[in-house]
Amino acid sequence: MAFLMNFLYTQLFLTLPYPTSDFSGKTIIVTGSNVGLGLEAARHFTRLNAETVILGVRNLEKGEVARKSIEETTSKLGVVEVWQLDLASYESTKQFAKRVEGLKRLDAVVENAGIATKRYRVAEDNESTITTNVVSTYLLALMVLPKLRETATKFNTVPHLTIVSSEVHSFTSFPEKSSHNIFRMLNDKETANMADRYNVSKLLEVFCTRELAGRVKGNGKPEVIINYLNPGLCHSELARDAGWRLAVMKFLIARTTEHGSRTLVHAVEAGPETHGQYLSNCTISEPAPLVLSEEGGKAQKRVWDELLQKLESVQPGIMTNI
Repeated sequence: MAFLMNFLYTQLFLTLPYPTSDFSGKTIIVTGSNVGLGLEAARHFTRLNAETVILGVRNLEKGEVARKSIEETTSKLGVVEVWQLDLASYESTKQFAKRVEGLKRLDAVVENAGIATKRYRVAEDNESTITTNVVSTYLLALMVLPKLRETATKFNTVPHLTIVSSEVHSFTSFPEKSSHNIFRMLNDKETANMADRYNVSKLLEVFCTRELAGRVKGNGKPEVIINYLNPGLCHSELARDAGWRLAVMKFLIARTTEHGSRTLVHAVEAGPETHGQYLSNCTISEPAPLVLSEEGGKAQKRVWDELLQKLESVQPGIMTNI
């Protein structure tokens, strides 16, 4: 009951801070940014004087529509670029990361792209939600880390890597954690619980971001702030396949897309105190009790180890980027 009351209060009555930081001279990537939270975050970054804002999108035509929308509302031309990125494809993800290497600098990557579906289908070697929301998300994260560190050194700055997670990571008991191989169990069509799959994918993001942040801290390489956030329930196209119940709920209490996007910008504005931290309503918060438990700690390490095995097979040598 306490969770529900707090959720309703934050959704209906809490006003999130309007972004005001100056991003002059900076280059920022926002994935999943042709619509929804990603588009509105990219609009904020452009408004706040970023030199280059890259929209990582699956559909270039829709990305161009988004670019024009940002230019029309901000009156800033020549800032937004549209790059193709399909997280359902490892090759597309690697090509995007390879293109990043050619940038003059990279100050922030906001990994917002994701899917929520109840339909089981395979993308690469996993169920599509796991490939998109987890495996390719961290494939991209590890492949852009060197560029973020290069920027830190070259421009005497502290770049950000931000993962857009969700409070729904607390809605699952993650029964797959007891299996011998977690990813193999998640990919079993016969046992897959697709009603719980998005929740599980967001929990895996929490585990992997915490693990990555812990491993890069104090490892002698240039500092990059790695954090993860909950944007709240917002109007977006993410859950268009999620059913009528969520549609009704969103109609009644969802934040506007712009309001929710402030959480993405805040995570990039935030300081080193947010490294490895969960940001909800633009404040450092505690993740789900499972995450902080001994059982959750063991599951986190197992998920990370299995993920690294996958990533190493997709991109040999990627572990050295950590």
